[in-house]
Amino acid sequence: MNDFHFYHPIEVRYGDLDPQGHVNNAKHLTYFEQGRIAYMIELGLFTKEQSFMEIGIILADVHITYHEPIYFGQNIKVGVRAAKLGNKSMTWEQNIVDADSGRVLSKGEVVMVTYDYRQGKTIAIPQEWREKIMDFEGLKV
Repeated sequence: MNDFHFYHPIEVRYGDLDPQGHVNNAKHLTYFEQGRIAYMIELGLFTKEQSFMEIGIILADVHITYHEPIYFGQNIKVGVRAAKLGNKSMTWEQNIVDADSGRVLSKGEVVMVTYDYRQGKTIAIPQEWREKIMDFEGLKV
């Protein structure tokens, strides 16, 4: 999980904290999501102007391992890497790192499936998405 070509900076907000003074564990999933959306915008898979109903991806599975707490004002970034592309699913490896030291604060694996909201069913990953992701990540067929 070390070969990330994409990182997205995250601002730790006061509202992200729990009563113990560190980022609530559920916010890690939100940070991962922000990173994935930024990755997809960067690759041109969709634009900020599109409705999120047009994105056509939904969360199927997620696993997060927490290594260190994150605190208000800490300089962090989220790494995003497409690890595997199936027919309808995409497996993402992600991490949150301290941007100053490079320490891994948490890491996770997220499986998303492509979805047609109009038809209410899963669909194949669009070929354009597949090509852009594979090219960016250097994935082989």
